[in-house]
Amino acid sequence: MSRDQDDAPIMQGMSKVASKPPEARSEAWNRCSFTASRRNQPCGRLDLRLLASRITSLVMDSKGDLPSVLDVHININGRSSVSEKVKGRKPRWSVRPSDMANRTYNPIRAIVDSMKMEPNPDKTTIPLSIGDPTLCGNLPTDPEIIKALKDALDSGKYNGYAPSIGYLSSREEIASYYHRPEAPLEAKDVILTSGCSQAIELCLAVLANPGQNILAPRPGFSPYRTLAESLGIEIKLYNLLPEKSWEVDLKQLESLIDEKTACLIVNNPSNPCGSVFSKSHLQDILAVAARQCVPILADEIYGDMVFSDTKFEPIATLSHNVPILSCGGLAKRWLVPGWRLGWILIHDRGDIFGNEIPNGLVKLSQRIMGPCTVVQGALKSILRRTPQEFYRNTLSVLKSSADLCYEALSAIPGLRPVRPSGAMYLMVEIEMEHFPEFENDVEFTEQLFVEQSVLCLPAICFEYPNFFRVVIAVPKVMILEACSRIQEFCEQHYHHAEGIQEECDK
Repeated sequence: MSRDQDDAPIMQGMSKVASKPPEARSEAWNRCSFTASRRNQPCGRLDLRLLASRITSLVMDSKGDLPSVLDVHININGRSSVSEKVKGRKPRWSVRPSDMANRTYNPIRAIVDSMKMEPNPDKTTIPLSIGDPTLCGNLPTDPEIIKALKDALDSGKYNGYAPSIGYLSSREEIASYYHRPEAPLEAKDVILTSGCSQAIELCLAVLANPGQNILAPRPGFSPYRTLAESLGIEIKLYNLLPEKSWEVDLKQLESLIDEKTACLIVNNPSNPCGSVFSKSHLQDILAVAARQCVPILADEIYGDMVFSDTKFEPIATLSHNVPILSCGGLAKRWLVPGWRLGWILIHDRGDIFGNEIPNGLVKLSQRIMGPCTVVQGALKSILRRTPQEFYRNTLSVLKSSADLCYEALSAIPGLRPVRPSGAMYLMVEIEMEHFPEFENDVEFTEQLFVEQSVLCLPAICFEYPNFFRVVIAVPKVMILEACSRIQEFCEQHYHHAEGIQEECDK
Protein backbone atom coordinates (compact mmCIF):
# COMPACT_ATOMS: atom_id res chain seq x y z
CA MET A 1 0.00 0.00 0.00
CA SER A 2 1.33 3.47 -0.86
CA ARG A 3 1.93 6.16 1.70
CA ASP A 4 -1.00 8.20 0.35
CA GLN A 5 -3.34 5.17 0.58
CA ASP A 6 -2.08 4.41 4.06
CA ASP A 7 -2.85 7.94 5.26
CA ALA A 8 -6.23 8.27 3.49
CA PRO A 9 -8.40 7.13 6.46
CA ILE A 10 -7.10 9.83 8.78
CA MET A 11 -7.63 12.44 6.07
CA GLN A 12 -11.25 11.32 5.75
CA GLY A 13 -11.74 11.55 9.52
CA MET A 14 -10.33 15.06 9.57
CA SER A 15 -12.59 16.07 6.69
CA LYS A 16 -15.62 14.99 8.74
CA VAL A 17 -14.35 17.09 11.65
CA ALA A 18 -14.04 20.14 9.46
CA SER A 19 -17.51 19.68 7.93
CA LYS A 20 -19.32 19.67 11.28
CA PRO A 21 -21.15 22.89 12.19
CA PRO A 22 -19.98 24.63 15.38
CA GLU A 23 -23.13 23.70 17.28
CA ALA A 24 -22.41 20.02 16.69
CA ARG A 25 -19.00 20.14 18.26
CA SER A 26 -18.85 18.91 21.85
CA GLU A 27 -16.46 18.57 24.69
CA ALA A 28 -15.79 15.09 23.41
CA TRP A 29 -12.81 16.66 21.68
CA ASN A 30 -11.25 17.05 25.06
CA ARG A 31 -11.21 13.24 25.26
CA CYS A 32 -9.21 12.96 22.03
CA SER A 33 -6.04 11.69 23.66
CA PHE A 34 -5.21 8.54 21.90
CA THR A 35 -2.90 5.73 22.76
CA ALA A 36 -1.45 4.07 19.72
CA SER A 37 0.59 1.03 20.46
CA ARG A 38 3.51 0.24 18.18
CA ARG A 39 3.19 -3.42 18.99
CA ASN A 40 2.30 -5.61 16.03
CA GLN A 41 2.65 -2.66 13.66
CA PRO A 42 5.04 -3.27 10.74
CA CYS A 43 8.15 -1.09 10.80
CA GLY A 44 6.88 0.70 13.89
CA ARG A 45 4.19 2.66 12.00
CA LEU A 46 1.03 3.77 13.72
CA ASP A 47 -2.32 2.23 12.65
CA LEU A 48 -3.72 5.37 11.02
CA ARG A 49 -7.01 3.66 10.15
CA LEU A 50 -7.68 2.94 13.83
CA LEU A 51 -6.79 6.51 14.69
CA ALA A 52 -9.08 7.95 12.00
CA SER A 53 -11.91 5.69 13.06
CA ARG A 54 -11.62 6.82 16.65
CA ILE A 55 -11.60 10.48 15.64
CA THR A 56 -14.66 10.00 13.44
CA SER A 57 -16.67 8.17 16.08
CA LEU A 58 -16.01 10.88 18.63
CA VAL A 59 -17.10 13.53 16.18
CA MET A 60 -20.28 11.66 15.25
CA ASP A 61 -21.18 11.09 18.93
CA SER A 62 -20.59 14.68 19.97
CA LYS A 63 -23.51 16.80 21.13
CA GLY A 64 -22.01 20.12 22.17
CA ASP A 65 -19.46 22.67 21.05
CA LEU A 66 -15.83 21.84 20.49
CA PRO A 67 -12.79 24.04 20.32
CA SER A 68 -12.29 25.54 16.90
CA VAL A 69 -8.74 24.17 16.75
CA LEU A 70 -8.19 20.44 16.86
CA ASP A 71 -5.67 19.62 19.59
CA VAL A 72 -4.96 15.92 19.55
CA HIS A 73 -2.17 14.54 21.74
CA ILE A 74 -0.99 11.14 20.62
CA ASN A 75 0.40 8.87 23.30
CA ILE A 76 2.97 6.34 22.19
CA ASN A 77 3.34 3.39 24.55
CA GLY A 78 1.38 5.33 27.12
CA ARG A 79 3.68 8.38 27.18
CA SER A 80 2.36 11.77 26.17
CA SER A 81 4.15 13.51 23.32
CA VAL A 82 3.93 16.73 25.35
CA SER A 83 5.82 16.34 28.59
CA GLU A 84 4.13 17.21 31.83
CA LYS A 85 7.13 19.37 32.66
CA VAL A 86 6.58 21.54 29.59
CA LYS A 87 2.83 21.75 30.26
CA GLY A 88 3.39 23.07 33.75
CA ARG A 89 6.33 25.31 32.96
CA LYS A 90 5.92 29.02 33.44
CA PRO A 91 7.98 30.67 30.68
CA ARG A 92 10.63 33.09 31.84
CA TRP A 93 13.88 34.44 30.40
CA SER A 94 16.95 32.54 31.53
CA VAL A 95 19.83 33.01 29.08
CA ARG A 96 23.27 32.13 30.40
CA PRO A 97 26.69 31.76 28.75
CA SER A 98 27.78 28.24 27.94
CA ASP A 99 30.26 26.28 30.03
CA MET A 100 32.75 26.67 27.19
CA ALA A 101 32.43 30.45 27.31
CA ASN A 102 32.84 30.47 31.08
CA ARG A 103 35.96 28.30 30.83
CA THR A 104 37.59 30.61 28.29
CA TYR A 105 40.19 32.86 29.87
CA ASN A 106 42.92 34.94 28.25
CA PRO A 107 45.66 35.69 30.83
CA ILE A 108 47.02 38.68 28.92
CA ARG A 109 43.64 40.37 28.64
CA ALA A 110 42.75 39.59 32.24
CA ILE A 111 46.01 41.00 33.61
CA VAL A 112 46.37 44.00 31.31
CA ASP A 113 42.71 45.01 31.70
CA SER A 114 43.12 44.93 35.49
CA MET A 115 46.12 47.28 35.37
CA LYS A 116 44.58 50.63 36.22
CA MET A 117 47.05 53.09 34.81
CA GLU A 118 47.50 56.14 32.66
CA PRO A 119 50.74 57.08 30.89
CA ASN A 120 52.82 60.10 31.78
CA PRO A 121 51.18 62.90 29.76
CA ASP A 122 54.56 64.57 29.26
CA LYS A 123 56.08 61.55 27.52
CA THR A 124 55.06 59.84 24.28
CA THR A 125 53.94 56.27 24.80
CA ILE A 126 56.36 53.63 23.56
CA PRO A 127 54.52 50.32 22.97
CA LEU A 128 56.80 47.35 23.59
CA SER A 129 53.95 45.02 24.47
CA ILE A 130 52.18 43.95 21.27
CA GLY A 131 53.63 41.23 19.04
CA ASP A 132 52.54 42.92 15.83
CA PRO A 133 55.53 43.65 13.57
CA THR A 134 53.49 46.13 11.53
CA LEU A 135 52.53 48.35 14.46
CA CYS A 136 55.12 51.12 13.99
CA GLY A 137 55.51 50.94 10.23
CA ASN A 138 59.25 50.24 10.24
CA LEU A 139 58.78 46.65 9.04
CA PRO A 140 56.54 46.83 5.95
CA THR A 141 55.79 43.73 3.94
CA ASP A 142 57.40 43.36 0.53
CA PRO A 143 55.83 45.00 -2.56
CA GLU A 144 55.72 41.57 -4.25
CA ILE A 145 53.47 40.32 -1.46
CA ILE A 146 51.10 43.27 -1.89
CA LYS A 147 51.10 42.75 -5.67
CA ALA A 148 50.28 39.07 -5.24
CA LEU A 149 47.19 39.94 -3.21
CA LYS A 150 46.08 42.63 -5.65
CA ASP A 151 46.48 40.28 -8.60
CA ALA A 152 44.46 37.59 -6.85
CA LEU A 153 41.71 40.08 -6.08
CA ASP A 154 41.66 41.54 -9.60
CA SER A 155 41.48 38.09 -11.17
CA GLY A 156 37.96 37.60 -9.82
CA LYS A 157 38.72 33.90 -9.28
CA TYR A 158 38.71 33.90 -5.50
CA ASN A 159 35.43 35.50 -4.47
CA GLY A 160 33.59 32.29 -3.65
CA TYR A 161 33.87 29.52 -1.10
CA ALA A 162 36.89 27.25 -1.07
CA PRO A 163 37.05 23.77 0.47
CA SER A 164 37.20 24.05 4.24
CA ILE A 165 40.81 22.81 4.26
CA GLY A 166 41.83 25.21 1.50
CA TYR A 167 42.25 25.09 -2.28
CA LEU A 168 44.15 22.05 -3.50
CA SER A 169 46.50 24.31 -5.51
CA SER A 170 47.29 26.38 -2.38
CA ARG A 171 47.95 23.27 -0.30
CA GLU A 172 50.25 21.98 -3.04
CA GLU A 173 52.25 25.21 -2.82
CA ILE A 174 52.68 24.89 0.95
CA ALA A 175 53.63 21.22 0.65
CA SER A 176 56.24 22.06 -1.99
CA TYR A 177 57.64 24.99 0.01
CA TYR A 178 58.11 23.02 3.24
CA HIS A 179 59.00 19.63 1.72
CA ARG A 180 62.30 18.24 2.97
CA PRO A 181 63.83 14.87 2.15
CA GLU A 182 63.81 14.11 5.89
CA ALA A 183 60.20 15.28 6.23
CA PRO A 184 58.35 14.84 2.92
CA LEU A 185 55.00 16.51 2.35
CA GLU A 186 52.13 16.26 -0.12
CA ALA A 187 49.00 18.36 -0.47
CA LYS A 188 47.04 15.79 1.53
CA ASP A 189 49.33 16.54 4.49
CA VAL A 190 48.35 20.24 4.58
CA ILE A 191 45.35 21.88 6.22
CA LEU A 192 44.92 25.62 5.66
CA THR A 193 43.50 27.60 8.57
CA SER A 194 42.44 31.06 9.60
CA GLY A 195 45.80 32.04 11.06
CA CYS A 196 48.21 30.01 13.16
CA SER A 197 46.02 30.33 16.26
CA GLN A 198 43.23 28.38 14.57
CA ALA A 199 45.78 25.81 13.45
CA ILE A 200 46.76 25.30 17.09
CA GLU A 201 43.12 25.11 18.15
CA LEU A 202 42.34 22.42 15.56
CA CYS A 203 45.38 20.39 16.61
CA LEU A 204 44.38 20.51 20.27
CA ALA A 205 40.80 19.59 19.40
CA VAL A 206 41.82 16.60 17.29
CA LEU A 207 44.41 15.22 19.73
CA ALA A 208 42.79 15.73 23.14
CA ASN A 209 39.42 15.04 24.76
CA PRO A 210 37.97 16.91 27.74
CA GLY A 211 39.62 15.59 30.88
CA GLN A 212 42.92 14.84 29.16
CA ASN A 213 45.98 17.05 29.53
CA ILE A 214 48.56 18.70 27.30
CA LEU A 215 52.08 19.88 28.09
CA ALA A 216 53.01 23.49 27.29
CA PRO A 217 56.11 25.61 27.99
CA ARG A 218 56.53 28.03 30.87
CA PRO A 219 57.05 30.82 29.93
CA GLY A 220 54.87 30.30 26.90
CA PHE A 221 52.29 31.72 24.52
CA SER A 222 49.22 32.39 26.69
CA PRO A 223 46.58 31.23 24.14
CA TYR A 224 47.74 27.65 24.71
CA ARG A 225 45.93 27.82 28.04
CA THR A 226 43.03 29.82 26.63
CA LEU A 227 42.35 27.32 23.85
CA ALA A 228 42.91 24.18 25.94
CA GLU A 229 40.77 25.14 28.91
CA SER A 230 37.91 26.32 26.71
CA LEU A 231 37.87 22.76 25.32
CA GLY A 232 37.89 21.24 28.81
CA ILE A 233 41.53 20.13 28.46
CA GLU A 234 43.91 20.43 31.41
CA ILE A 235 47.21 22.21 30.78
CA LYS A 236 50.44 21.19 32.49
CA LEU A 237 53.45 23.50 32.29
CA TYR A 238 57.01 22.37 31.79
CA ASN A 239 59.83 24.74 32.65
CA LEU A 240 62.19 26.59 30.36
CA LEU A 241 65.51 27.53 31.96
CA PRO A 242 66.69 31.14 31.50
CA GLU A 243 70.22 30.27 32.62
CA LYS A 244 70.39 27.82 29.68
CA SER A 245 68.99 30.23 27.08
CA TRP A 246 65.49 28.91 27.76
CA GLU A 247 66.17 25.24 27.06
CA VAL A 248 63.60 22.74 28.36
CA ASP A 249 64.02 21.19 31.80
CA LEU A 250 63.81 17.69 30.33
CA LYS A 251 63.60 15.81 33.62
CA GLN A 252 60.76 17.97 34.89
CA LEU A 253 59.01 17.70 31.50
CA GLU A 254 59.04 13.91 31.58
CA SER A 255 57.78 13.84 35.16
CA LEU A 256 54.56 15.57 34.07
CA ILE A 257 53.54 12.90 31.57
CA ASP A 258 50.81 10.46 32.59
CA GLU A 259 48.22 8.22 30.97
CA LYS A 260 46.01 11.24 30.22
CA THR A 261 48.67 13.24 28.38
CA ALA A 262 47.48 13.84 24.82
CA CYS A 263 50.28 15.93 23.31
CA LEU A 264 53.41 17.99 23.92
CA ILE A 265 53.56 21.57 22.60
CA VAL A 266 57.02 22.65 21.41
CA ASN A 267 57.28 26.34 20.49
CA ASN A 268 60.45 27.04 18.53
CA PRO A 269 61.52 29.81 18.01
CA SER A 270 59.86 30.98 21.19
CA ASN A 271 57.30 33.59 22.03
CA PRO A 272 57.92 35.19 24.56
CA CYS A 273 61.60 34.23 24.95
CA GLY A 274 63.09 34.76 21.50
CA SER A 275 65.05 31.54 22.04
CA VAL A 276 65.91 28.97 19.36
CA PHE A 277 66.56 25.34 20.23
CA SER A 278 69.67 23.62 18.92
CA LYS A 279 69.46 20.44 16.88
CA SER A 280 70.77 18.36 19.79
CA HIS A 281 68.24 19.81 22.23
CA LEU A 282 65.37 19.12 19.84
CA GLN A 283 66.60 15.53 19.58
CA ASP A 284 66.53 15.31 23.38
CA ILE A 285 62.93 16.53 23.40
CA LEU A 286 62.02 13.99 20.72
CA ALA A 287 63.62 11.24 22.79
CA VAL A 288 61.29 12.06 25.70
CA ALA A 289 58.25 12.07 23.39
CA ALA A 290 59.32 8.75 21.84
CA ARG A 291 59.84 7.05 25.21
CA GLN A 292 56.46 8.22 26.45
CA CYS A 293 54.60 7.78 23.12
CA VAL A 294 53.34 11.37 23.13
CA PRO A 295 52.72 13.20 19.82
CA ILE A 296 54.08 16.72 19.33
CA LEU A 297 52.27 19.89 18.39
CA ALA A 298 55.03 22.09 16.96
CA ASP A 299 54.27 25.82 17.01
CA GLU A 300 56.72 27.07 14.38
CA ILE A 301 55.09 30.35 13.42
CA TYR A 302 58.51 32.03 13.83
CA GLY A 303 60.29 29.29 11.85
CA ASP A 304 63.23 30.70 9.85
CA MET A 305 63.01 33.99 11.78
CA VAL A 306 66.37 33.38 13.44
CA PHE A 307 69.44 35.58 13.58
CA SER A 308 72.51 35.05 11.43
CA ASP A 309 74.49 33.13 14.04
CA THR A 310 71.66 30.62 14.61
CA LYS A 311 70.01 27.88 12.54
CA PHE A 312 66.36 26.89 12.71
CA GLU A 313 65.70 23.16 12.60
CA PRO A 314 62.09 22.10 11.85
CA ILE A 315 61.49 19.43 14.46
CA ALA A 316 59.82 17.12 11.93
CA THR A 317 63.11 16.79 10.02
CA LEU A 318 64.66 15.19 13.10
CA SER A 319 61.85 12.79 13.97
CA HIS A 320 61.81 9.18 12.87
CA ASN A 321 58.95 7.81 14.95
CA VAL A 322 57.23 10.67 16.79
CA PRO A 323 54.17 11.98 14.88
CA ILE A 324 54.11 15.76 14.60
CA LEU A 325 51.51 18.40 13.72
CA SER A 326 53.44 21.51 12.77
CA CYS A 327 51.65 24.89 12.81
CA GLY A 328 52.74 27.94 10.86
CA GLY A 329 51.41 30.89 8.89
CA LEU A 330 52.06 34.06 6.93
CA ALA A 331 51.70 36.39 9.90
CA LYS A 332 55.24 36.92 11.13
CA ARG A 333 57.78 35.93 8.48
CA TRP A 334 55.85 37.70 5.73
CA LEU A 335 54.77 40.54 8.07
CA VAL A 336 51.02 40.31 7.37
CA PRO A 337 49.39 39.16 10.66
CA GLY A 338 46.04 40.63 9.66
CA TRP A 339 45.72 38.45 6.56
CA ARG A 340 44.93 35.44 8.75
CA LEU A 341 46.32 32.52 6.80
CA GLY A 342 47.88 29.64 8.67
CA TRP A 343 48.48 25.95 8.13
CA ILE A 344 48.95 22.56 9.70
CA LEU A 345 51.61 20.22 8.32
CA ILE A 346 50.98 16.55 9.14
CA HIS A 347 54.19 14.57 9.63
CA ASP A 348 53.58 10.90 10.35
CA ARG A 349 56.22 8.69 8.78
CA GLY A 350 55.47 5.93 11.27
CA ASP A 351 51.77 5.91 10.35
CA ILE A 352 50.84 6.40 14.00
CA PHE A 353 48.15 8.96 13.19
CA GLY A 354 46.84 6.70 10.42
CA ASN A 355 43.82 8.15 8.64
CA GLU A 356 41.99 9.06 11.82
CA ILE A 357 43.90 12.23 12.78
CA PRO A 358 43.97 13.71 9.24
CA ASN A 359 40.29 12.90 8.81
CA GLY A 360 39.55 14.42 12.20
CA LEU A 361 41.29 17.64 11.18
CA VAL A 362 39.21 17.77 8.01
CA LYS A 363 36.01 17.34 10.02
CA LEU A 364 37.00 20.03 12.52
CA SER A 365 37.91 22.43 9.73
CA GLN A 366 34.38 22.06 8.37
CA ARG A 367 32.94 23.93 11.34
CA ILE A 368 33.74 27.12 9.43
CA MET A 369 34.15 27.79 5.73
CA GLY A 370 37.95 27.99 5.78
CA PRO A 371 40.49 30.82 5.54
CA CYS A 372 40.38 33.85 3.26
CA THR A 373 40.16 32.73 -0.36
CA VAL A 374 41.83 35.84 -1.81
CA VAL A 375 44.94 35.29 0.33
CA GLN A 376 44.93 31.63 -0.73
CA GLY A 377 44.86 32.83 -4.32
CA ALA A 378 47.91 34.99 -3.66
CA LEU A 379 49.85 32.24 -1.90
CA LYS A 380 51.66 30.84 -4.95
CA SER A 381 53.13 34.23 -5.86
CA ILE A 382 53.94 35.07 -2.24
CA LEU A 383 55.95 31.89 -1.75
CA ARG A 384 57.66 31.96 -5.15
CA ARG A 385 58.27 35.66 -5.77
CA THR A 386 59.10 37.20 -2.41
CA PRO A 387 62.78 38.13 -2.76
CA GLN A 388 65.35 36.66 -0.35
CA GLU A 389 66.54 40.19 0.34
CA PHE A 390 63.21 40.92 2.05
CA TYR A 391 63.75 38.08 4.54
CA ARG A 392 67.38 39.12 5.14
CA ASN A 393 66.47 42.75 5.74
CA THR A 394 63.72 41.85 8.21
CA LEU A 395 66.07 39.65 10.22
CA SER A 396 68.82 42.27 10.08
CA VAL A 397 66.51 44.88 11.60
CA LEU A 398 65.32 42.51 14.32
CA LYS A 399 68.83 41.36 15.24
CA SER A 400 70.12 44.92 15.38
CA SER A 401 67.26 45.91 17.69
CA ALA A 402 67.76 42.81 19.82
CA ASP A 403 71.47 43.49 20.28
CA LEU A 404 70.83 47.14 21.04
CA CYS A 405 68.14 46.34 23.60
CA TYR A 406 70.11 43.55 25.25
CA GLU A 407 73.26 45.66 25.67
CA ALA A 408 71.35 48.67 27.01
CA LEU A 409 69.27 46.68 29.53
CA SER A 410 72.28 44.62 30.65
CA ALA A 411 73.87 47.82 31.93
CA ILE A 412 70.92 48.67 34.21
CA PRO A 413 71.28 47.57 37.85
CA GLY A 414 68.46 45.27 38.91
CA LEU A 415 67.69 43.94 35.43
CA ARG A 416 68.98 40.75 33.79
CA PRO A 417 67.96 40.36 30.14
CA VAL A 418 68.34 36.99 28.37
CA ARG A 419 69.87 37.38 24.92
CA PRO A 420 67.44 36.27 22.16
CA SER A 421 68.39 34.30 19.05
CA GLY A 422 65.30 34.86 16.93
CA ALA A 423 61.62 35.84 16.72
CA MET A 424 60.73 39.37 17.93
CA TYR A 425 61.06 39.22 21.72
CA LEU A 426 63.41 39.54 24.64
CA MET A 427 62.74 38.53 28.23
CA VAL A 428 64.11 40.55 31.16
CA GLU A 429 64.41 39.35 34.74
CA ILE A 430 63.57 41.86 37.47
CA GLU A 431 65.70 41.33 40.58
CA MET A 432 62.76 42.08 42.83
CA GLU A 433 64.88 42.28 45.99
CA HIS A 434 66.28 45.54 44.60
CA PHE A 435 62.81 47.01 44.06
CA PRO A 436 61.09 46.37 47.41
CA GLU A 437 58.30 48.88 46.81
CA PHE A 438 56.91 46.62 44.07
CA GLU A 439 55.20 43.39 45.02
CA ASN A 440 55.63 41.74 41.63
CA ASP A 441 56.26 42.22 37.91
CA VAL A 442 52.74 43.55 37.37
CA GLU A 443 53.29 46.46 39.78
CA PHE A 444 56.76 47.09 38.32
CA THR A 445 55.55 47.34 34.71
CA GLU A 446 52.46 49.27 35.75
CA GLN A 447 54.51 51.97 37.46
CA LEU A 448 57.00 51.99 34.58
CA PHE A 449 54.12 52.93 32.29
CA VAL A 450 52.73 55.53 34.68
CA GLU A 451 56.09 57.28 35.11
CA GLN A 452 57.84 56.70 31.80
CA SER A 453 55.05 55.81 29.31
CA VAL A 454 56.90 52.62 28.35
CA LEU A 455 54.50 49.70 28.01
CA CYS A 456 55.90 46.18 28.49
CA LEU A 457 54.01 43.01 29.33
CA PRO A 458 54.59 41.55 32.79
CA ALA A 459 55.73 37.97 32.31
CA ILE A 460 53.06 36.65 34.65
CA CYS A 461 51.04 36.84 31.41
CA PHE A 462 53.24 33.96 30.26
CA GLU A 463 53.09 32.09 33.60
CA TYR A 464 56.57 33.37 34.57
CA PRO A 465 56.57 35.97 37.36
CA ASN A 466 59.21 38.63 37.99
CA PHE A 467 60.18 39.03 34.34
CA PHE A 468 58.85 41.30 31.63
CA ARG A 469 58.76 40.89 27.84
CA VAL A 470 60.05 43.45 25.36
CA VAL A 471 58.92 43.46 21.72
CA ILE A 472 61.94 44.40 19.58
CA ALA A 473 60.04 45.00 16.32
CA VAL A 474 59.91 48.78 16.86
CA PRO A 475 62.28 51.36 15.31
CA LYS A 476 65.77 51.69 16.80
CA VAL A 477 65.13 55.21 17.97
CA MET A 478 62.21 53.92 20.05
CA ILE A 479 64.32 51.08 21.44
CA LEU A 480 67.00 53.55 22.53
CA GLU A 481 64.49 55.95 24.07
CA ALA A 482 62.65 53.14 25.84
CA CYS A 483 65.87 51.73 27.32
CA SER A 484 66.88 55.20 28.47
CA ARG A 485 63.56 55.66 30.25
CA ILE A 486 63.73 52.17 31.79
CA GLN A 487 67.19 53.03 33.12
CA GLU A 488 65.89 56.27 34.62
CA PHE A 489 63.00 54.42 36.23
CA CYS A 490 65.24 51.71 37.71
CA GLU A 491 67.73 54.23 39.07
CA GLN A 492 64.91 56.04 40.86
CA HIS A 493 63.52 52.87 42.46
CA TYR A 494 66.61 50.70 42.91
CA HIS A 495 67.67 49.74 46.45
CA HIS A 496 70.63 47.65 47.52
CA ALA A 497 69.44 44.43 49.05
CA GLU A 498 70.35 44.33 52.76
CA GLY A 499 72.36 41.12 52.57
CA ILE A 500 74.31 42.34 49.55
CA GLN A 501 75.01 45.74 51.11
CA GLU A 502 76.25 44.18 54.34
CA GLU A 503 78.56 41.88 52.38
CA CYS A 504 79.98 44.85 50.47
CA ASP A 505 80.59 46.81 53.67
CA LYS A 506 82.83 44.10 55.17
